[in-house]
Amino acid sequence: MSSKENAAVSQLLGLLEARYAIRVLWALRDGHAQTFRLLQDSVGGITPNTLNTRIKELREAGLVHHGNEGYMVTPAGSDLLKRLGELPAFAAKWSALQAKKKSQPAAAKP
Repeated sequence: MSSKENAAVSQLLGLLEARYAIRVLWALRDGHAQTFRLLQDSVGGITPNTLNTRIKELREAGLVHHGNEGYMVTPAGSDLLKRLGELPAFAAKWSALQAKKKSQPAAAKP
């Protein structure tokens, strides 16, 4: 990977690792507009101030926009979510592996 690609990945990860950023995008993944209140409920546990901050950052990054009916992902946001689309399958496999590790006796663990 080139240094330019590394910088782009680092910049994107910096944005996405902010608290609740991925959850905000994930809550909008179905393509339906959500009002601020509905988005707050969809994300769960996020304060209005934090949600405002994440929305502002995601809008500035071109991943979310606000239309007449509420917040939606942009085409770039939709593309990112499409690329993250395998996350649920990976998470299920990973979770099962974690549960299996926890259920093994201590002596059997490496």
